[in-house]
Amino acid sequence: MSADSFAIDVNGVYKSYEGYVALGGVTFQVMRGEIFGLVGHNGAGKTTLIEILEGLRQPDRGEVSVLGFDPTRRLRSIKERIGVQLQRPSFYGKLKVIELLNQFRNYYHKKTDLEGLLTKVSLQEKRNSYVKDLSGGQGQRLAIALALVNDPELVFLDEPTAGLDPSIRRQLWQTIRQIKLEGKTAFLTTHYLEEAERLCDRVCILDGGQILAVDSPSGLVSRVQGSSARISLTTTKPLELRRLRSIRTKEQSSNGVARYVLEADNTGPAVVDLINCIGSQNSELIDLQVARATLEDAFIELTGRET
Repeated sequence: MSADSFAIDVNGVYKSYEGYVALGGVTFQVMRGEIFGLVGHNGAGKTTLIEILEGLRQPDRGEVSVLGFDPTRRLRSIKERIGVQLQRPSFYGKLKVIELLNQFRNYYHKKTDLEGLLTKVSLQEKRNSYVKDLSGGQGQRLAIALALVNDPELVFLDEPTAGLDPSIRRQLWQTIRQIKLEGKTAFLTTHYLEEAERLCDRVCILDGGQILAVDSPSGLVSRVQGSSARISLTTTKPLELRRLRSIRTKEQSSNGVARYVLEADNTGPAVVDLINCIGSQNSELIDLQVARATLEDAFIELTGRET
């Protein structure tokens, strides 16, 4: 694959602070036009890695290319072509939204249409509102707008929906998807694994300065114990399940009703077998729930720790 296909190319990057290894030989690539997710626990090395990619820190060893440039040597060239949305931005509150956007746009040679940008982030009705009067969700949308004000090829989104309620978070998901539809590349960090699973083409799991895996969300999920489905079953009477080869019993209890936690590789046949078993053993179904493995399950299995 040609190097021109990569928006970001990182090879063998090390970074340490007074003996503490923040990154221990990190190698990965980000394809042009994809939404690439970076996830990991606090202290995994995410901030150090992002700062290196943005040209704010220099690696001790290794090579980094961002849009074909070394950010430690050609930062000015890169700045014109990337956008950065900070996790906790702080803006002068007595400026109006349109004034702040216009101020930031004037920092760049390449400029985007501000009215179209306001529409893209659903802030057109707030164009003349003061920044200090924006809600949390509106402030996050403004931060994304500022990251797009120079029509960048590559956008860094650092926890873009942190602290927002679910409805506002999903609105911002649409904005992020629109970034990809316009042919841009998005580098997303998030602690919400559901967000990474919904948005990202590929996800990198970073832990202790090491990359544990880089794959599509479905590819990572498939690594979780064969990606079997978990079936929660409640019946009026206990069942004899040992003859059902389509399922594996993980937990069972009986206190007035019988409850089971089961695993199955082929969900459809397993559910049919269970229904037939309940009928043949003169029991009745009270509740049946089927849940497949998620990116969070993959994250826990790969890192050995919960989110």
